[in-house]
Amino acid sequence: MKITLRILSPEREVLSAEVDLVELPGSQGRFEVLKDHAPLISSLDKGVIRYVVGAESREVPCPGGFVEVGNNLVTVCIG
Repeated sequence: MKITLRILSPEREVLSAEVDLVELPGSQGRFEVLKDHAPLISSLDKGVIRYVVGAESREVPCPGGFVEVGNNLVTVCIG
């Protein structure tokens, strides 16, 4: 089982993918979300959202926003 990552902007859905981990630029510092992570809501600073699928790492620019984590779903609102 993987984590579902959804990245949304006001204009469109930027990404919807099944991933192994997500690293986010939290306003209190970078943090990782793995499978079965505790529920949380956090604001995001400008930076990069990094996610890993298998052995491949990918990045999406983050202009700031917020994230909600729960039940292996990571929903990021940027922009």
